[in-house]
Formats: sequence, C-alpha cells, structure tokens
Amino acid sequence: MSGLIADTGEHRLIRQSAATIAARYGHAYYAERARAGGNIAELWDELGQAGLLGVHLPAEYGGGGAGLSELVIVTEELAAHGMPLLIAVISPAICGSILAAHASPDMKASWLPGLADGTRKMAFALTEPDAGSNSHNVSTTARPAGAGWVIAGGKYYISAVDECEALLLVARDDSVTSGGRSRLSLFIVPADAPGLTLQPIPTALVSPDRQFTVFLDDVRVGQDALIGTAGEGLRQVFAGLNPERILAAALCNGVGRYAITKAADYARQRKVWSEPIGAHQGIAHPLAQAHVNVELARLATARAAELFDCGQDAAEAANIAKLAAADAALAALDQSIQTHGGNGLAIEYGLADLWFVTRLMRTAPVSREMVLNFVASHSLGLPPSY
Repeated sequence: MSGLIADTGEHRLIRQSAATIAARYGHAYYAERARAGGNIAELWDELGQAGLLGVHLPAEYGGGGAGLSELVIVTEELAAHGMPLLIAVISPAICGSILAAHASPDMKASWLPGLADGTRKMAFALTEPDAGSNSHNVSTTARPAGAGWVIAGGKYYISAVDECEALLLVARDDSVTSGGRSRLSLFIVPADAPGLTLQPIPTALVSPDRQFTVFLDDVRVGQDALIGTAGEGLRQVFAGLNPERILAAALCNGVGRYAITKAADYARQRKVWSEPIGAHQGIAHPLAQAHVNVELARLATARAAELFDCGQDAAEAANIAKLAAADAALAALDQSIQTHGGNGLAIEYGLADLWFVTRLMRTAPVSREMVLNFVASHSLGLPPSY
C-alpha cells in the first residue's frame, strides 16, 4: 500500500530490515504468545541483533547513533505486521532516552548497550493509583538511609515489568525539598529487590506485554541507583515523555496500516453477487477516509520525531501526533472489522484481538483529554482548565 511517507536512503534500509524480520513472525505469533501467557523472546532477540531496538541510542554506548525518527520506523513497521509491542516503546525508547540524557557515564555504560541489543530490559514506573495524569502528585517516597535510599509506595499499570530486570522508578525524594515539599528523583530499582512485589492486573488486552501493580515495601537501593542529580526527576522524566508519545503514535500508525491493508485485500477478493465488495462506495469510501486519516497521522508523527531529533520543543507536535494516530488507528481497525463482516470477529483474521490494545492508546500514555488540555492552554493560550 502506497503512502505519503517516502523513505530515502537509510530510512528505507531500516524499514526493509524491520519489515523482513517482522514478516517472519506476524500477528499469529504475537497473538498466540499473548494468549498463552508467553513472550516474544525470539523476535526481540532478532531485532536486537539487527541493531533495530537501539537505533536511536548513542553509538558510543552500543546504539545506532541515529534518532527517534529511525525508531519510529521500526515501531511502526512491527505494528504494521500486527505486532504492536508496548515493551519496544518502554525499554529502549522511554528508559533508554532518559538514561542517554541524564545518567552518569558509568550508568550509561552499564545499561545502554544491553537496552540497545535487547539483552537487558527496563520497565518505566511512573503512574500511581491516585496520581492519574499528574506527575506532580506522585506519592511513592524515597528517604535517605545510610549510603542510599529506602523506597516505599506503589505503582499502577506498569507494563511488562515481569519481563524486565529493573524499573526506572519515579519517587518523591525526601533528601531534596522545595517550598516545603519533597522533589522528584529517578532511580533504577532491581525487579528482584527484597520488598518489591508484583500483582498482575487482569485486562482485556491481547498482548504479550502484561500489566502489573508494583508494591514497594521499604525497598533499599544504593547511591548508584540514582539517575543524574537528586531532585531533578520531573525535568528528567520529560526526556522520556515526548519519545513515549511519539512512539505510541508510531505504534498506532502501524496498527492503522495493518487494518487498512487487511480490509483492502479482503474487499478486493470477497465477492457478493459476482463483484468484489470493494466496488461499492459504502465499502470503498470509509476505507479511503481511514487511509487518509492514518497517512495524516503518520506525517504528524514524522514531524514530531524530526523536531525532537533537532533538539526543538516537540511537546505540542508529540501530543498532536499521539491524539491523531490513536483516533485514526481505532477508526481504521473498526472499519476493517466492519468490512470483514462476521469474519472481522474471527480469530483467524487477526483484527478483533487488536481492539483493546489499540483502544488503550486513546488513554495511555496520556489521555485524549489531557492532550486537548495541553493544546488549549499551550497552543491557543486559553486559561488552564486543570
């Protein structure tokens, strides 16, 4: 299927490499692993060995030395083959970006090569039951104790932490205060640390990346667990939030492409009264509109990644891309299911089982409402509504 994104040079090679690997696995592999409670270790290892997971990370630490634009291509291509991998957005993208921007040279040397080649994974632990979308309301605390900290609290809806050896955790640091309130710091917390327990959250998602509540009962970490400077956590987190939103958009764009490709193929082949159903405008026009919306979202995503890679303020573009892509992907998937009729709900067609993970993207990593709040106040200059 043609599109408005015209890759040249290195981008074409990256897309071809990602597509070649993804085609060897596909949606059936992804869905089978998800339903069986398994993982996608073979796919992950192959992506890492090909240098695709860390394509955006610094070359001196084992990455590809490219940018977020290149990781967008990898993430989109995987989803375009029916494999929207949440862990790909979390470990190399969010955690890798934060560490690359703010970690010490020793911490970068310890973690970035493994995140780049896939031999190490890290979960991102920000959200809490009572904090919602407000990072300022994080209540998990880190209090000084000897040569380190003791961390207590809980995190909610932490993706794929059972696959990871550590969490990049945001906590309120009692060692640094401002205006009478503790500031935020970031820590690397081993997933097997005494006092850290996981509780699975049953969801309707068909995904190999499961969701967990994380409990931290006086978990001790050393001085070397601190990322960068104590008390600078809020600023550091934002090194990962724009990449998160841009990569979430890329994931949605891939799902949109997948859904439209499946629907167009079906509409060309499926005949009723001797002619393909795609000959009817009632089928053709909604699919054409879905394609238009997905392509516009892809352009918005590419622009957001370009701004980020140039070191410019990408917040507005990242939010817009995420909202547009999530809406477009969900509409494309819905129309693809409708085009297939009853077959759209059959497991063998690989559409309906992507519904909830795609619907999740309208809520996470930032809700549609919070995106509109941001655009209203920052882009339009309207009074803040939150």
